[in-house]
Amino acid sequence: QVQLVESGGGLVQAGGSLRLSCAASGSIFSINAMGWYRRAPGKQRELVATITSGGVTNYAASVKGRFAISRNNAKNTVFLQMNNLKPEDTAVYYCAADLVPAMVLHESRYWGQGTQVTVSS
Repeated sequence: QVQLVESGGGLVQAGGSLRLSCAASGSIFSINAMGWYRRAPGKQRELVATITSGGVTNYAASVKGRFAISRNNAKNTVFLQMNNLKPEDTAVYYCAADLVPAMVLHESRYWGQGTQVTVSS
């Protein structure tokens, strides 16, 4: 059974930093793109950043220059370094991975359970 588990959320003051981590576990054949999404109160879920298995990154305009996504392919993990946080970054952050489970050999998107990030002004 494949699972994605996030960690690293919390409460921080505006201008501060947090680092989110997400580890994929289980019988995995391969992982293609990994990414972070967020849902703020009363809003739809939105893309924050993605990274391909080859390291190509993509960011939402609202976080470009402040957030950095990276991954460790050997450990099936993805990270999100968030700097200069703003109150509008407050949201539940979700990890996602487009992966192929070992016994299925069909790519699907898997999601983590989410981790709360709260930025106080």
